[in-house]
Amino acid sequence: MTVDSSTPAGVRVPDSKLAREATELVRDSTSELIYDHSRRVYFFGSLQGRNRDLSFDPELLYIAAMFHDLGLNEPFHGSGRRFEVDSADEARRFLQAHQVPQDSIRRVWTAIALHTTPGIPEFMEPEVALVTAGVEYDVLGIGYHNIDEADRTAIVALHPRPGFKPRILEAFVDGIRPKPQTTFGNVKADVLAHYVPGFERGDFVRTILDSPWAE
Repeated sequence: MTVDSSTPAGVRVPDSKLAREATELVRDSTSELIYDHSRRVYFFGSLQGRNRDLSFDPELLYIAAMFHDLGLNEPFHGSGRRFEVDSADEARRFLQAHQVPQDSIRRVWTAIALHTTPGIPEFMEPEVALVTAGVEYDVLGIGYHNIDEADRTAIVALHPRPGFKPRILEAFVDGIRPKPQTTFGNVKADVLAHYVPGFERGDFVRTILDSPWAE
């Protein structure tokens, strides 16, 4: 299988065996929507890293970006765990199989596990910060004007996003509807509240007051 090594906006996809195999694995095991989104996350995250003058490992950033939504896939619907953790664990298994150093595995796992937890990744290692930055750029439009229009256009031309907003929300719903308890305390509760009739989000205050402690 040929791996696309295009370099929109001057950002190069790592040309390593590890990166090529990650590309093939993700492309073969998930939807075109998630594949294109994951590639954009890498490109946008890299550009945000350049804007912030951060020194990062492109290969680790690429692996984390490519695996970050894999846990939305149907095989994980019954895991009972947050999809971010399922995604991170899949990346860890992949990296362990390739005998990647433990510290690198930890950074990738953390980058994926925290990518929907705003306010924390930005203060961690660059790879962790930039996966979240790429996700926030592509999904939420945070920092939209921090990337030049020409660069943004080049990335979207390579990995288009037709109807992306409703389609990514549908992917979120499909991935987390079977395990609604995993949305307690995180942003995905908003998704189910909008799209799943009868969903009741967990209440942190109520959980404290109703705990078995007497006082």
